[in-house]
Amino acid sequence: MKTYYTIVLSMFAGAALGAGVIQSLHAQAKPPIYYVAEIDVKEPDAYGKEYAPKAQAMIKAAGGRFLAADPHPVPFEGEQKSRVVIQVWDSMEKI
Repeated sequence: MKTYYTIVLSMFAGAALGAGVIQSLHAQAKPPIYYVAEIDVKEPDAYGKEYAPKAQAMIKAAGGRFLAADPHPVPFEGEQKSRVVIQVWDSMEKI
């Protein structure tokens, strides 16, 4: 009979410990933020030489990563923009 109580008590202790660990893991996990930008460039030369290098350096310095960049996107609906960029950020605060 004493063995039975020991087994039941250890099962409850293991369940409580497992629930605590799972709760702490869920609290730590934060999904990434995906930022999609449609850019309509009026002056491609100035954009490529002046704006783009500075903007890319600022984004990388702040912790953003470029997932995709397409200078000639194909629209499914609406008018075509001249560029589309997808960035990945760790949190909304960083963006």
